[in-house]
This record gives sequence, C-alpha cells and structure tokens, in this order.
Amino acid sequence: MDVWIALGITLLAGLATGIGSIIAFTAQRTNYRFLSVATGFSAGVMLYVSFVEIFFKGLTALTERFGDYWGHWINAGSFFGGMLLIGLIDNLIPAGENPHEIRTETETRPLHDDQAPLAPSPEVREALHLGYGHGHTHNHHKLMRMGLFTALAIGIHNFPEGLATFLAALENPHLGIAIAIAIALHNIPEGISVSVPIFYATGDRKRAFLYSLLSGLAEPVGAGVAYLILLLLSGGQGTVVPPELMGILFGGVAGIMVYISLDELLPTSRAYGKGHDSLFGLVAGMGVMALSLLLMR
Repeated sequence: MDVWIALGITLLAGLATGIGSIIAFTAQRTNYRFLSVATGFSAGVMLYVSFVEIFFKGLTALTERFGDYWGHWINAGSFFGGMLLIGLIDNLIPAGENPHEIRTETETRPLHDDQAPLAPSPEVREALHLGYGHGHTHNHHKLMRMGLFTALAIGIHNFPEGLATFLAALENPHLGIAIAIAIALHNIPEGISVSVPIFYATGDRKRAFLYSLLSGLAEPVGAGVAYLILLLLSGGQGTVVPPELMGILFGGVAGIMVYISLDELLPTSRAYGKGHDSLFGLVAGMGVMALSLLLMR
C-alpha cells in the first residue's frame, strides 16, 4: 500500500506540467510575479527538507551500519554523487530544449492568440532550425522530430525528480507530500516553458499540450524504475530495503534537490519576479516546511 501511495504522490507532482501548459494556452497574460514566488517557495521547501531532514536521515542510517567515521564519508559522497548525476543530465539538454529557460511574453503569446506573430527566442530558433522565409511546410518533418526530441529531453530531465519524490514518500508519506507540492509548483512554469519549443516545432497547440503533459509523466516513470531497482537490490522482498542502501539513496536525493534548487529554481524565480519576490517565496517555503515537520513530530 505504501508503494502505491508513493507512486500516486509522484504522479500528481508530474501532472503539474499540464497545469503550466493550460496556463500557457489559455491565460491572456502570465502572472510572472506569482511564478516567481511559487518557484522561490519550491526552492525553500527543497533546500530546508534536504538539509534538515533527508540528509540527516541518510546519515543516521549510514553511521548505524558503517560507524561514525565512514558513515559521514559515505553520506557526503552520496550527496555529491546526487548533484553530479543531475548535473550531467542537465548538461546533456541543449539550451533550446531546457525547460527552465525563461520564455518571454512575446514568445508565449502565439500559444493562445492565433493572430500573434511567431517570435521564438534565438535559442529556440537555432535549436528548431526555423528558417523564416523558406516556409514551415518544407521543414515540417524535421521540426516534428525536434519536437519529439524536446519532449524526450524534458522527460529525462524530470526522471531524477520522480525518483526523489518517490523515495521520500516511501519512507514518510507526509514528507513525500511536502516534496511533491514543491515539485508540482516548479513544474507549473516548467510546463509553460516546455510548451513553447514544442509548439514552435509542430505548430499544433493540442500536440504541444499533450507532449508537455507527457514530459511530466517521466516523474512517475522514474518512481517505478526506482521501485524496481529497490526490489532487485532487496532480493524481491517487497519494500524491505537494507537501511544502508536507503541511507545512500537519501544522500543522493538530498544532493539532487539542492542542485535543482540552486541551479534551476532560484535563477528562474529571480528572472520572473521583481524586488524581493524570490526571497519572500524562499523564506515562506522554508517556514511552511519547518512548521509541517514540527507538527508531524
């Protein structure tokens, strides 16, 4: 039952990309200040729970198994190993397909306004090989392949996030829900950003919405793969996972979440907002996470 709860929580977090797409295709104007506070809030939740809860859960498990000295070393190695993993994945995605690239109002307007001129950013124009003046029909096949590649790239990018949400929810459903909310909040602007390159690649609003929604489903897929690996490593004994393995995984999850917060969420939050919007969201996220952890004790 715990496994299904964890998978369900991860699925709901992944589907939030669809909310972002709906906003992109229906809203006449995007509330960028809300997105700034929301992504800052998400970063605050992730940073606080990583350093205060998840990192030390991993440390406790590892020191009990390997002793105080080696437990600290292995935990630190797991933490930076998680950062290295998500960093390598992030660097495999070209700028034009990166879901955290900021999209301007001019660039997103054609998604909900048929009369608006197409105005992709230089990165999207270059990545999609859009040759204006040569007609889009000529490049339809090439652009369609690029749109599919974009969706695949975003899915790969979201994979570790699903793993992190699932493992946290499997250990503690309340903690998993808090992380899922943070992931969902950061998936909303991601859904907006994902819709843009796919729309410019295909010219089809429905298809762009579908692919951006499917890209978020990489998170429950990541959760499923994580569960299969846990089953394999635990000898098929259900959810009985060796404490030392969970300790290593928790260290890696903490590293993944810290990297996402510092490399993606905070820069995105500052780019979308004005003044101290980003900081307000960050502190609010930390405060809410701290309060929820205190109430759960």
